[in-house]
Amino acid sequence: MTAESAAALRPRNRKQLIVEAAGRVFSRRGYHGASMEEIAAGVGITAAALYRHFPNKYALFAECANGMVDGLVAALDEVPPEAALADVLAAVTRVTVAHRTSGGVYRWEARYLNREDRRVLRTKFAHVVERVTGVVRREHPLPGEHLRAAAALGAIGSITMHRTSIAQRRAEDLLLAAALRVVATDPTAGIGSAHPVELPAQPVPRTRRSEILAAAVPLFERDGFANVTNGRIAEAVGLVPSALYRYFPGKTDILAAACLQAADLLAQAVEQNLRGVADPHDAVVALAATYVAYSFEHTALTSVAHAELVGLPADLQRPLVVAQREHIAVWERELRQARPELDSRQARVLVHAGFGVVVEAGRRLRWRDTPDHREAVAALVLGALGV
Repeated sequence: MTAESAAALRPRNRKQLIVEAAGRVFSRRGYHGASMEEIAAGVGITAAALYRHFPNKYALFAECANGMVDGLVAALDEVPPEAALADVLAAVTRVTVAHRTSGGVYRWEARYLNREDRRVLRTKFAHVVERVTGVVRREHPLPGEHLRAAAALGAIGSITMHRTSIAQRRAEDLLLAAALRVVATDPTAGIGSAHPVELPAQPVPRTRRSEILAAAVPLFERDGFANVTNGRIAEAVGLVPSALYRYFPGKTDILAAACLQAADLLAQAVEQNLRGVADPHDAVVALAATYVAYSFEHTALTSVAHAELVGLPADLQRPLVVAQREHIAVWERELRQARPELDSRQARVLVHAGFGVVVEAGRRLRWRDTPDHREAVAALVLGALGV
């Protein structure tokens, strides 16, 4: 085959196919766990051919991180300024669901971008939030319009963070309805919880192993797991790097232990706050209040658990995935009792939408932990759930 005939057979959208394949791999494995070879295989080309389009993995990653937000900006630019809120959010939902398998890159992995690329990404996302906020302010003149807009986008974006099998149109309908409920929710109205939330205390580091965990989590949260060395962790607890191996086989084992600690604390909190709650509606309210309180109380721990799980080997991921599924199952059971018209897949999608609300609303509030912030975010979660 001549070079001319090979070029003729090459897809015109080859670069876009590469970006989509890379987004899926980055979302599944994380930035550092992804390889150019695996990405190339996903497109059916060699790694050498991949480098003709992107000079290195970082350049491809930066393109992926911007892909979802660029799609959102373009979709919103096509919606007339006078369009109804439902039309604006529908445009966001269509783009997000269409990029479901690759859209998670911008949410967690973007911390591996350099400072200028992160600034550009934040500017683009701020444009999306402002566009939505303007329509929210016009149609629902309630307090906290920026918070409600960010929370609604979090509900929609949640579809990129889980793998619940559901038809694209059903997902769009569910997420759009959830987002519309979120923006119509008054975050100052309270949630009507009958009982105050009680959280188990995070264990006080009394052993060298627990000291290592306590020191490693904030480092992982600030700089990303891959950028934190054993030497930095050891220095934080007054050890030489080689001494870490007396307590953990490797850095991934420290991460796995931190994620498991997060899962255990959450499971304890749920069990504690559902005790004696019989009414399904009250149970969902208790779950929402508990999850929000836990997220504000243990921000660094939950952030690390969410962001770094994909980078763990399969054997270390397994107990964490089991814990996640058990947690989701509790929500699904209570939500379906409160809303019997939902099937199990719809309930799971909405539960994740509630989690997405917490992530984006918490970020909007800079995770400043106050009773008012907890109440506001819990109210928005209940809005997403339709309870």
